[in-house]
Amino acid sequence: WGQDQIKGWHKQASALQTNQGNQEGTVVTAEVFDVMRRVQVQNKLAGVCEDMCKEVGAYPKCTQCPKFVEPDSTPGVMTWDELLEHMDNLVNWGQDQIKGWHKQASALQMNQGSHEGTVVTAEVFDVMRRVQVQNKLAGVCEDMCKEVGA
Repeated sequence: WGQDQIKGWHKQASALQTNQGNQEGTVVTAEVFDVMRRVQVQNKLAGVCEDMCKEVGAYPKCTQCPKFVEPDSTPGVMTWDELLEHMDNLVNWGQDQIKGWHKQASALQMNQGSHEGTVVTAEVFDVMRRVQVQNKLAGVCEDMCKEVGA
């Protein structure tokens, strides 16, 4: 066990020395390598750091924790900035919905001409679409009626 373990350490040490030498053509100094390793350790301990800060009462003011994101200072309340961002998102969502509806409407207009070799009038097509919509909403409608007690 001892000799195999020491051989493994030697391999690991030589690999570290080789990695220190060149990385994409640049020489990595011991200080830079040390900083890189420290960053790796800090990133591994990020979640543990917050837990420790909570235990010692420093949370949520633990600015030394890497990747620390301060919790919402107004939970359950929407600030003006959050409201404006939400409204922008709604505008974008609405525009995407309308584009989808336009595509769907043009596809429906193309399909309206004939159905298995028979001519479908606008009224028949309208009834067919209404039945499809009603069938899709049947489950939702029952749920809503149950909620309001009707």
